Amino acid sequence: FSPVIIPVLLLAGVLYDLFNSELPPGIDQPLKLRFFHSLMITAMISGKILQKLGICSDFSLLRILLDGIPPCRDPKLLIKDLKVDEVPLRIYQPKWPPTGKRRGILYFHGGAGTFGSIRAFERICRYIAKKCDSVVVSVGYRLAPEHPYPGQYFDCLNATLYFMRNLEEYHVDPALIIISGDSCGANFATVICQMLLNKRDLPKVRAQILLYPGLQGLDFHLPSYQQNASVPILFRKLVIYFCFRYLNKEPSGLEDVLQGCHVPESMKQKYKKWISADIIPDEFKIRGYIPQKSTSYKPEVHEKIKEILGLTFSPLLAEDSIISQLPESYIVTCEFDVLRDDGLLYKKRLEDNGIRVTWYHSESGFHGILAFFGYGIFSFLSAKKIMDSTVNYINSL
Repeated sequence: FSPVIIPVLLLAGVLYDLFNSELPPGIDQPLKLRFFHSLMITAMISGKILQKLGICSDFSLLRILLDGIPPCRDPKLLIKDLKVDEVPLRIYQPKWPPTGKRRGILYFHGGAGTFGSIRAFERICRYIAKKCDSVVVSVGYRLAPEHPYPGQYFDCLNATLYFMRNLEEYHVDPALIIISGDSCGANFATVICQMLLNKRDLPKVRAQILLYPGLQGLDFHLPSYQQNASVPILFRKLVIYFCFRYLNKEPSGLEDVLQGCHVPESMKQKYKKWISADIIPDEFKIRGYIPQKSTSYKPEVHEKIKEILGLTFSPLLAEDSIISQLPESYIVTCEFDVLRDDGLLYKKRLEDNGIRVTWYHSESGFHGILAFFGYGIFSFLSAKKIMDSTVNYINSL
């Protein structure tokens, strides 16, 4: 390889970012975000080239980049790695003697089901374990497309069942189990909480913590999708692209899915009471929102990506009989995140069903901001505020 290639690819990433991304006024540390986004684009472009050359898969470089740098050993924590049904778990326990039984927190990391790892979210899990005097279980569910959908949900469920059946070993209070995650990991947490309602032999979940969750695949024209369509690090088109890749399908017809041609008219009518811009508070439409014109249903598009309309992909569509049984919830939304309105809609559904919701809205946050948490000068101020609010919530339980 010529030594010129790396600077050229980096320049391509910078130029792509400059010409395609939008950094609205008020977003946290825009120059730093632009730098990280350029690196991410460079990794994706380089991955495509390496795949064409038959060297590695196109996600390989992105996975390495997002894995981050492993932190130093922490003398205050006992950290144990194990596998449950081939799924890696990392368990964080404070070394100081407990005053009583501790909380048990399961954490499912983000990454569109196709990247992300235990290591990438090591700093978050350590922070929660220490600040909340809790046992934290980070779940390294196996990634798509190598491990096909919906395997990720079963990996998360099996890890949860293992932990719930071995609470005594970790000195965890069965009345204080919390299920949490960020981005697609928050989707997994939502689905696992819904699945566990049928398992009467297990302890009841105390709370679910959903950090900027993605919860539906019906409407990609909600106000947050329009306002933040080109805001790093998750563009609107990238959401749909990652959906295709997660399902191990050829990412074609993105525009049709974006326009909602994959949703049958009967389904749109049935669920508009739960998924609609009309339900989003007006304060979130100030930055602009244009109601979408009606689009015609295309059965071939539906057939291609119908999985995103199922209850695992879109737990926001669960019936009231399910939602009304869910545990107390903590939801984080970020102003400059395409997925913001998914969190707002789920918050409303939970509250309408009598579930207590604690909501934290990051006015300057963007999607994926927690991936940079704990990196000193490379971190974002809003990420620290989100984590401190989350810690305060956990400590209040």
